[in-house]
Amino acid sequence: MSHLLVTSLIILFGSGAAFAAQAQMIPLPFMLGPLIAVAALASSPASARLPNEYRFPALLRQGFIAIIGLMIGAQVTPELFANAPHLALSIGALTAFVLLALAGNYVLFRRIGGYDRATAFYAAAPGGLYESIALGEAAGADMPRLMTQQFLRIIVVVTVLPVGLSFYLGGPVGSAAGLSFAHGPVPWSALPWLVLAGLAGWLLGRALRLPAPQLTGPLVVAAALNLMGLVHLDVPTWLVSVAQVIIGCALGIRFAGIARGLILRGAAMAAASVAGMLVLAAVIAALLRPMMGEAFDTLLISFAPGGITEMGLIALSLAANPAFVTLHHIVRILITVVAMAALGPRLRLK
Repeated sequence: MSHLLVTSLIILFGSGAAFAAQAQMIPLPFMLGPLIAVAALASSPASARLPNEYRFPALLRQGFIAIIGLMIGAQVTPELFANAPHLALSIGALTAFVLLALAGNYVLFRRIGGYDRATAFYAAAPGGLYESIALGEAAGADMPRLMTQQFLRIIVVVTVLPVGLSFYLGGPVGSAAGLSFAHGPVPWSALPWLVLAGLAGWLLGRALRLPAPQLTGPLVVAAALNLMGLVHLDVPTWLVSVAQVIIGCALGIRFAGIARGLILRGAAMAAASVAGMLVLAAVIAALLRPMMGEAFDTLLISFAPGGITEMGLIALSLAANPAFVTLHHIVRILITVVAMAALGPRLRLK
Protein backbone atom coordinates (compact mmCIF):
# COMPACT_ATOMS: atom_id res chain seq x y z
CA MET A 1 0.00 0.00 0.00
CA SER A 2 1.50 3.36 -1.04
CA HIS A 3 2.23 6.12 1.44
CA LEU A 4 -0.12 8.46 -0.46
CA LEU A 5 -3.03 6.02 -0.18
CA VAL A 6 -2.34 5.39 3.53
CA THR A 7 -2.22 9.13 4.22
CA SER A 8 -5.48 9.67 2.33
CA LEU A 9 -7.21 6.89 4.27
CA ILE A 10 -5.93 8.26 7.60
CA ILE A 11 -7.26 11.74 6.76
CA LEU A 12 -10.60 10.27 5.65
CA PHE A 13 -10.84 8.27 8.88
CA GLY A 14 -9.86 11.33 10.91
CA SER A 15 -12.45 13.47 9.12
CA GLY A 16 -15.19 11.02 10.05
CA ALA A 17 -14.00 11.12 13.66
CA ALA A 18 -14.06 14.93 13.56
CA PHE A 19 -17.72 15.08 12.53
CA ALA A 20 -18.61 12.39 15.07
CA ALA A 21 -16.86 14.43 17.79
CA GLN A 22 -18.72 17.56 16.65
CA ALA A 23 -22.03 15.72 16.89
CA GLN A 24 -21.13 14.74 20.46
CA MET A 25 -20.30 18.40 21.30
CA ILE A 26 -16.67 17.52 22.17
CA PRO A 27 -14.45 20.62 22.54
CA LEU A 28 -12.21 21.33 19.52
CA PRO A 29 -13.80 18.37 17.68
CA PHE A 30 -11.90 18.82 14.42
CA MET A 31 -8.59 18.35 16.22
CA LEU A 32 -9.43 16.13 19.20
CA GLY A 33 -11.69 13.76 17.23
CA PRO A 34 -9.01 12.79 14.68
CA LEU A 35 -6.28 12.79 17.35
CA ILE A 36 -8.08 10.30 19.61
CA ALA A 37 -9.38 8.08 16.79
CA VAL A 38 -6.09 7.92 14.86
CA ALA A 39 -4.09 7.37 18.08
CA ALA A 40 -6.36 4.42 18.95
CA LEU A 41 -5.91 3.02 15.45
CA ALA A 42 -2.15 3.56 15.42
CA SER A 43 -1.65 1.78 18.76
CA SER A 44 -3.85 -1.18 17.77
CA PRO A 45 -2.70 -4.38 15.98
CA ALA A 46 -4.09 -2.87 12.75
CA SER A 47 -1.10 -0.49 12.69
CA ALA A 48 1.07 -3.45 11.66
CA ARG A 49 -0.46 -3.08 8.19
CA LEU A 50 1.10 0.35 7.74
CA PRO A 51 4.10 0.49 5.38
CA ASN A 52 7.46 0.05 7.09
CA GLU A 53 8.64 3.28 8.75
CA TYR A 54 5.51 5.16 7.66
CA ARG A 55 5.53 8.81 8.68
CA PHE A 56 2.71 11.31 8.22
CA PRO A 57 3.92 13.75 5.52
CA ALA A 58 5.77 16.54 7.31
CA LEU A 59 5.20 19.07 4.52
CA LEU A 60 1.45 18.48 4.59
CA ARG A 61 1.29 19.01 8.36
CA GLN A 62 3.58 22.04 8.29
CA GLY A 63 1.63 23.63 5.44
CA PHE A 64 -1.58 23.56 7.44
CA ILE A 65 0.19 24.73 10.58
CA ALA A 66 1.18 27.80 8.53
CA ILE A 67 -2.55 28.49 8.07
CA ILE A 68 -2.96 28.59 11.85
CA GLY A 69 0.03 30.94 12.05
CA LEU A 70 -1.60 33.33 9.58
CA MET A 71 -4.81 33.33 11.56
CA ILE A 72 -3.08 34.08 14.85
CA GLY A 73 -0.94 36.77 13.23
CA ALA A 74 -4.07 38.47 11.94
CA GLN A 75 -5.13 38.94 15.57
CA VAL A 76 -2.01 41.00 16.43
CA THR A 77 -2.81 44.64 17.17
CA PRO A 78 -0.72 47.53 18.56
CA GLU A 79 -2.50 47.06 21.91
CA LEU A 80 -0.60 43.78 22.40
CA PHE A 81 2.65 45.70 22.98
CA ALA A 82 1.12 48.81 24.52
CA ASN A 83 1.78 47.72 28.10
CA ALA A 84 5.39 46.53 28.21
CA PRO A 85 5.59 46.39 32.05
CA HIS A 86 2.71 43.91 32.12
CA LEU A 87 4.41 41.76 29.49
CA ALA A 88 7.65 41.86 31.46
CA LEU A 89 5.74 40.72 34.55
CA SER A 90 4.10 37.77 32.82
CA ILE A 91 7.32 36.70 31.09
CA GLY A 92 9.11 36.83 34.45
CA ALA A 93 6.38 34.60 35.87
CA LEU A 94 6.76 32.35 32.83
CA THR A 95 10.47 31.92 33.58
CA ALA A 96 9.60 30.85 37.13
CA PHE A 97 6.97 28.46 35.75
CA VAL A 98 9.47 26.77 33.42
CA LEU A 99 12.09 26.28 36.14
CA LEU A 100 9.60 24.99 38.71
CA ALA A 101 7.96 22.66 36.18
CA LEU A 102 11.34 21.34 35.03
CA ALA A 103 12.40 20.62 38.61
CA GLY A 104 9.09 19.07 39.66
CA ASN A 105 8.85 16.87 36.57
CA TYR A 106 12.44 15.70 37.00
CA VAL A 107 11.70 14.52 40.54
CA LEU A 108 8.50 12.80 39.33
CA PHE A 109 10.15 10.94 36.45
CA ARG A 110 13.30 10.10 38.41
CA ARG A 111 11.82 9.07 41.77
CA ILE A 112 8.41 7.69 40.84
CA GLY A 113 8.94 6.76 37.19
CA GLY A 114 12.38 5.27 37.81
CA TYR A 115 13.83 6.84 34.65
CA ASP A 116 17.56 7.31 34.31
CA ARG A 117 18.84 10.85 34.91
CA ALA A 118 19.11 11.91 31.25
CA THR A 119 15.67 10.56 30.32
CA ALA A 120 14.05 12.09 33.41
CA PHE A 121 15.61 15.51 32.79
CA TYR A 122 14.72 15.87 29.12
CA ALA A 123 11.28 14.28 29.57
CA ALA A 124 10.69 16.90 32.27
CA ALA A 125 11.01 19.81 29.84
CA PRO A 126 7.70 21.76 29.68
CA GLY A 127 8.29 22.74 26.05
CA GLY A 128 10.70 22.41 23.15
CA LEU A 129 9.54 19.01 21.88
CA TYR A 130 12.14 18.57 19.16
CA GLU A 131 14.91 20.34 21.07
CA SER A 132 14.43 18.15 24.16
CA ILE A 133 14.53 15.02 22.01
CA ALA A 134 17.70 16.13 20.21
CA LEU A 135 19.47 17.11 23.45
CA GLY A 136 18.27 13.95 25.17
CA GLU A 137 19.63 11.75 22.39
CA ALA A 138 23.04 13.45 22.68
CA ALA A 139 22.96 12.84 26.46
CA GLY A 140 22.22 9.12 26.06
CA ALA A 141 18.55 9.17 27.12
CA ASP A 142 16.17 6.25 26.53
CA MET A 143 14.78 7.56 23.25
CA PRO A 144 11.49 5.57 22.94
CA ARG A 145 10.59 6.57 26.51
CA LEU A 146 11.65 10.20 26.05
CA MET A 147 9.78 10.65 22.76
CA THR A 148 6.65 8.97 24.13
CA GLN A 149 6.70 11.17 27.23
CA GLN A 150 7.13 14.40 25.28
CA PHE A 151 4.42 13.53 22.73
CA LEU A 152 2.06 12.57 25.53
CA ARG A 153 2.70 15.86 27.35
CA ILE A 154 1.29 17.78 24.40
CA ILE A 155 -1.55 15.35 23.74
CA VAL A 156 -2.70 15.25 27.37
CA VAL A 157 -2.68 19.07 27.59
CA VAL A 158 -4.50 19.44 24.27
CA THR A 159 -7.12 16.90 25.38
CA VAL A 160 -7.60 17.95 29.00
CA LEU A 161 -7.49 21.74 28.71
CA PRO A 162 -10.41 22.29 26.27
CA VAL A 163 -12.56 19.84 28.22
CA GLY A 164 -11.71 21.51 31.52
CA LEU A 165 -12.36 24.98 30.10
CA SER A 166 -15.70 23.79 28.71
CA PHE A 167 -16.76 22.86 32.25
CA TYR A 168 -15.32 26.10 33.63
CA LEU A 169 -17.12 28.24 31.02
CA GLY A 170 -20.32 26.20 31.12
CA GLY A 171 -20.32 25.19 27.44
CA PRO A 172 -18.22 23.60 24.69
CA VAL A 173 -15.35 25.51 23.12
CA GLY A 174 -14.16 25.61 19.54
CA SER A 175 -16.19 24.62 16.50
CA ALA A 176 -18.40 22.48 18.72
CA ALA A 177 -19.77 25.76 20.00
CA GLY A 178 -20.52 26.95 16.48
CA LEU A 179 -17.64 29.43 16.48
CA SER A 180 -16.56 30.91 13.17
CA PHE A 181 -12.96 32.05 12.84
CA ALA A 182 -13.55 34.33 9.86
CA HIS A 183 -14.98 37.85 10.11
CA GLY A 184 -17.28 37.12 7.16
CA PRO A 185 -17.45 35.18 3.90
CA VAL A 186 -13.95 34.77 2.44
CA PRO A 187 -13.83 34.76 -1.39
CA TRP A 188 -11.88 32.08 -3.23
CA SER A 189 -9.75 34.83 -4.75
CA ALA A 190 -8.21 35.37 -1.29
CA LEU A 191 -6.69 31.87 -1.19
CA PRO A 192 -3.66 32.60 -3.44
CA TRP A 193 -2.74 35.51 -1.14
CA LEU A 194 -2.97 33.22 1.87
CA VAL A 195 -0.71 30.69 0.17
CA LEU A 196 1.80 33.38 -0.78
CA ALA A 197 1.85 34.92 2.71
CA GLY A 198 2.13 31.50 4.34
CA LEU A 199 5.03 30.44 2.11
CA ALA A 200 6.87 33.74 2.59
CA GLY A 201 6.41 33.48 6.35
CA TRP A 202 7.57 29.88 6.45
CA LEU A 203 10.78 30.75 4.58
CA LEU A 204 11.30 33.79 6.83
CA GLY A 205 10.85 31.67 9.95
CA ARG A 206 13.43 29.16 8.76
CA ALA A 207 15.88 31.89 7.77
CA LEU A 208 15.57 33.54 11.20
CA ARG A 209 15.67 30.16 13.01
CA LEU A 210 12.44 30.94 14.85
CA PRO A 211 10.88 28.29 17.12
CA ALA A 212 8.30 26.28 15.11
CA PRO A 213 9.07 28.35 11.95
CA GLN A 214 6.13 26.91 10.02
CA LEU A 215 3.85 28.61 12.59
CA THR A 216 5.78 31.64 13.82
CA GLY A 217 7.02 32.78 10.39
CA PRO A 218 3.53 33.13 8.85
CA LEU A 219 2.39 34.64 12.15
CA VAL A 220 5.04 37.38 11.87
CA VAL A 221 4.13 38.11 8.23
CA ALA A 222 0.38 38.32 8.94
CA ALA A 223 1.01 40.47 12.02
CA ALA A 224 3.28 42.84 10.08
CA LEU A 225 0.73 43.23 7.28
CA ASN A 226 -2.01 43.86 9.84
CA LEU A 227 -0.01 46.35 11.94
CA MET A 228 1.06 48.32 8.86
CA GLY A 229 -2.53 48.43 7.65
CA LEU A 230 -1.58 46.95 4.27
CA VAL A 231 -3.99 44.03 4.28
CA HIS A 232 -5.94 41.89 6.74
CA LEU A 233 -5.59 38.19 5.96
CA ASP A 234 -8.81 36.41 6.79
CA VAL A 235 -8.83 32.59 6.82
CA PRO A 236 -12.07 30.79 5.87
CA THR A 237 -13.57 28.62 8.59
CA TRP A 238 -13.57 25.50 6.42
CA LEU A 239 -9.82 25.83 5.88
CA VAL A 240 -9.23 26.08 9.63
CA SER A 241 -11.31 22.93 10.13
CA VAL A 242 -9.22 21.08 7.54
CA ALA A 243 -6.04 22.29 9.26
CA GLN A 244 -7.28 20.97 12.59
CA VAL A 245 -8.06 17.56 11.08
CA ILE A 246 -4.58 17.34 9.54
CA ILE A 247 -2.89 18.38 12.80
CA GLY A 248 -5.00 15.91 14.80
CA CYS A 249 -4.18 13.04 12.44
CA ALA A 250 -0.47 13.91 12.50
CA LEU A 251 -0.42 13.86 16.31
CA GLY A 252 -2.38 10.63 16.54
CA ILE A 253 -0.28 8.64 14.07
CA ARG A 254 2.81 9.18 16.22
CA PHE A 255 1.62 6.30 18.39
CA ALA A 256 2.23 3.80 15.57
CA GLY A 257 4.85 1.22 16.49
CA ILE A 258 5.00 2.15 20.18
CA ALA A 259 4.26 -0.72 22.57
CA ARG A 260 0.97 -0.34 24.42
CA GLY A 261 2.67 -0.99 27.76
CA LEU A 262 5.02 1.92 27.16
CA ILE A 263 2.10 4.14 26.14
CA LEU A 264 0.02 3.24 29.19
CA ARG A 265 2.90 3.78 31.63
CA GLY A 266 3.88 6.98 29.85
CA ALA A 267 0.25 8.17 29.90
CA ALA A 268 0.05 7.71 33.66
CA MET A 269 3.28 9.67 34.15
CA ALA A 270 2.13 12.34 31.66
CA ALA A 271 -1.19 12.71 33.47
CA ALA A 272 0.58 13.28 36.79
CA SER A 273 3.09 15.66 35.21
CA VAL A 274 0.49 17.68 33.32
CA ALA A 275 -1.80 17.84 36.36
CA GLY A 276 1.01 19.35 38.40
CA MET A 277 1.92 21.85 35.67
CA LEU A 278 -1.69 22.91 35.12
CA VAL A 279 -2.17 23.47 38.85
CA LEU A 280 1.01 25.57 38.86
CA ALA A 281 -0.22 27.47 35.77
CA ALA A 282 -3.61 28.07 37.39
CA VAL A 283 -2.00 29.45 40.57
CA ILE A 284 0.20 31.81 38.54
CA ALA A 285 -2.77 32.86 36.39
CA ALA A 286 -4.83 33.62 39.49
CA LEU A 287 -1.99 35.69 40.98
CA LEU A 288 -1.37 37.61 37.75
CA ARG A 289 -5.01 38.27 36.88
CA PRO A 290 -5.49 41.38 39.09
CA MET A 291 -2.20 42.88 37.87
CA MET A 292 -2.45 41.97 34.18
CA GLY A 293 -6.05 42.83 33.39
CA GLU A 294 -6.36 39.62 31.32
CA ALA A 295 -9.04 36.98 31.80
CA PHE A 296 -8.13 33.90 33.86
CA ASP A 297 -8.64 31.52 30.92
CA THR A 298 -6.32 33.61 28.71
CA LEU A 299 -3.56 33.52 31.32
CA LEU A 300 -4.08 29.81 31.99
CA ILE A 301 -3.76 28.96 28.29
CA SER A 302 -0.67 31.20 28.09
CA PHE A 303 1.09 29.08 30.74
CA ALA A 304 -0.29 25.62 29.80
CA PRO A 305 2.59 23.38 28.63
CA GLY A 306 1.18 22.35 25.24
CA GLY A 307 2.41 22.88 21.71
CA ILE A 308 2.41 26.39 20.20
CA THR A 309 0.03 25.40 17.42
CA GLU A 310 -2.40 23.57 19.66
CA MET A 311 -2.46 26.29 22.33
CA GLY A 312 -2.97 28.89 19.62
CA LEU A 313 -5.97 26.95 18.34
CA ILE A 314 -7.46 26.72 21.80
CA ALA A 315 -6.96 30.47 22.29
CA LEU A 316 -8.60 31.17 18.93
CA SER A 317 -11.51 28.93 19.87
CA LEU A 318 -12.11 30.97 23.01
CA ALA A 319 -11.26 34.33 21.45
CA ALA A 320 -8.77 34.45 24.34
CA ASN A 321 -6.26 36.99 22.96
CA PRO A 322 -4.50 34.42 20.71
CA ALA A 323 -1.59 36.74 19.88
CA PHE A 324 -0.87 37.25 23.60
CA VAL A 325 -1.09 33.49 24.20
CA THR A 326 1.16 32.58 21.27
CA LEU A 327 3.78 35.15 22.26
CA HIS A 328 4.02 33.52 25.69
CA HIS A 329 4.37 30.03 24.22
CA ILE A 330 7.18 31.12 21.94
CA VAL A 331 8.95 32.62 24.95
CA ARG A 332 8.24 29.47 27.01
CA ILE A 333 10.02 27.33 24.44
CA LEU A 334 12.98 29.70 24.26
CA ILE A 335 13.32 29.73 28.07
CA THR A 336 13.03 25.93 28.22
CA VAL A 337 15.69 25.37 25.55
CA VAL A 338 18.09 27.78 27.27
CA ALA A 339 17.44 26.09 30.64
CA MET A 340 18.07 22.62 29.20
CA ALA A 341 21.26 23.72 27.45
CA ALA A 342 22.55 25.49 30.58
CA LEU A 343 21.57 22.91 33.23
CA GLY A 344 22.05 19.65 31.30
CA PRO A 345 25.88 19.69 31.26
CA ARG A 346 26.04 20.78 34.93
CA LEU A 347 23.93 17.83 36.03
CA ARG A 348 26.32 15.34 34.39
CA LEU A 349 23.46 13.32 32.97
CA LYS A 350 25.53 10.85 31.01
